[in-house]
Amino acid sequence: MTGYQHTITDPSFADQIITFTFPHIGNIGINHKDNEGEKIFASGVVMRELSSMSHPSSYISLNDWLEKNNVIGISGVDTRALTRHLREHGSQNGMICSSSKAHALDKLKEYKSVNGIEITNKVSLHSNFKSDLNAKYRVVIVDFGVKISIVSRLIELGCTVELIRPSTGFAQKVLSMNPDGIVLSNGPGDPQEIGESVVSEIDIIIKSKIPIFGICMGHQLLAITLGAKTIKMDIGHRGSNHPVYDVISGKVEITSQNHGFVVDSASLPSNVEITHISLFDNSVEGIMMKDYSVFSVQYHPEEAPGTHDSHYLFRRFIGNIVLYKMKSA
Repeated sequence: MTGYQHTITDPSFADQIITFTFPHIGNIGINHKDNEGEKIFASGVVMRELSSMSHPSSYISLNDWLEKNNVIGISGVDTRALTRHLREHGSQNGMICSSSKAHALDKLKEYKSVNGIEITNKVSLHSNFKSDLNAKYRVVIVDFGVKISIVSRLIELGCTVELIRPSTGFAQKVLSMNPDGIVLSNGPGDPQEIGESVVSEIDIIIKSKIPIFGICMGHQLLAITLGAKTIKMDIGHRGSNHPVYDVISGKVEITSQNHGFVVDSASLPSNVEITHISLFDNSVEGIMMKDYSVFSVQYHPEEAPGTHDSHYLFRRFIGNIVLYKMKSA
């Protein structure tokens, strides 16, 4: 609904057309601090009404920004009717074009999706990212398409952050960096497809006993590594208003989510505990290993855009790092 700059630059939206249901999009223009990736990864933007820019922190309008980045957008669409259609029929391939309906349908039939590994390599941040090397904790992020806000939360909590691609043999590279903690990041694609190439690597990382925190795609890949399966959802979870029940604390938090796959609860092994549950559909929103310092959540605890209800998960991760360092001392 909102947070359009965060959303359009979120690497998890690579090769997708985004539909915004809020009536006015573009009200505050584009600023220099709300990008979640190095560029726009979305393929297109659909909105009801494009608003003019009006905010002191803006440097360019949404329309001019999309045009500058060669990203197509369309307004004047009944986006709530479109959303109802998608809810009834599920996520679908689509096009934004000015040609005839017949031509558009022919082009859609020719479309072939890009496989998960190719998308992951396209959205990786690691080559240009730099972090403070003198911070208190050293964290390595396995970058499946990490959001900048995740990196920022870790830096705010005193972490030196280094990013690596999930290429062949990445586990040994991660361990050679002597991290205090490891994050399996969010990212686009089908987790089962990506999982085929990374399961053995993640398994090596788990057995190192270094604290691990999985987020969104990282959560799904962690679950697959542990023996679980993921299921494609008819209607994915999108937006920043999803209620999640924390089984451990008994509290409900409002979360920001962006995923079209979910972990099959029945497939989880006995050494894994479900920690968070969606109050919309009872799907798995978080897991924790009973015998290792490893946990993950399906949603986005950095919540950009969104509330700050889930920031405690980053502090929990840092707490695990502190315990790990004490035991290793």
